[in-house]
Amino acid sequence: MKKNQLEIACFNYESAIIAQDNGADRIELCDDMRLGGTTPNLITAERVREKLTIKMHVIIRPRGGDFVYTEEEFLEMKQDIKQLKALGVDGFVFGILNQDGSVNKEQNLELVQLASPLSCTFHRAFDVVNSIEQGLEEVIACGFQTILTSGRGKNVEEGIFDLELIQKLANDRIEIMPGGGLRSSNIKLLQEKLQPTFYHSSAITDQTETANPEEIKELKNFL
Repeated sequence: MKKNQLEIACFNYESAIIAQDNGADRIELCDDMRLGGTTPNLITAERVREKLTIKMHVIIRPRGGDFVYTEEEFLEMKQDIKQLKALGVDGFVFGILNQDGSVNKEQNLELVQLASPLSCTFHRAFDVVNSIEQGLEEVIACGFQTILTSGRGKNVEEGIFDLELIQKLANDRIEIMPGGGLRSSNIKLLQEKLQPTFYHSSAITDQTETANPEEIKELKNFL
């Protein structure tokens, strides 16, 4: 039977260790919280991989801003996947759109195939797709295992009804992972609406970029 699990977005080495020590099931390693997460430094990724026994996914995002990439940026994403794959990470997190807000099937498929057999998550680029229904089908067709989404809201609370809809439309073909402003103060609200799934939070409760161990424990308590 499927159960609720917790992924912590970690913006530094310290957060990764805190996440593991306080019961997270998986981390998503990123850089630069201000930009919403970009590809982490290879040296940091190597240090984290050496220390963690839980699963470690890594974001592949060459810059902040939109999710339409130049050919050079796409080449950089491919190179990053190759290098990080060699470190023994467990999965990748990325998402590429076209100018019109549709999913760039060709580029996403190429990255999913390059990452294979590792798991791939389509990240919050999904929150700006021009159609939930079409976007969902395209992401599934590309071979992603998970979609990280706030339900197209500024945060999961605002997007709760779309999250419920997306999960229903997905019908167990792909995991829908709520993320974006998720905290112990609102996770119960989501659990009342959603089937068991992975939940995604940075667990940051102050002005730093480091996860709060007590917040991780609180999140786990609800799960």
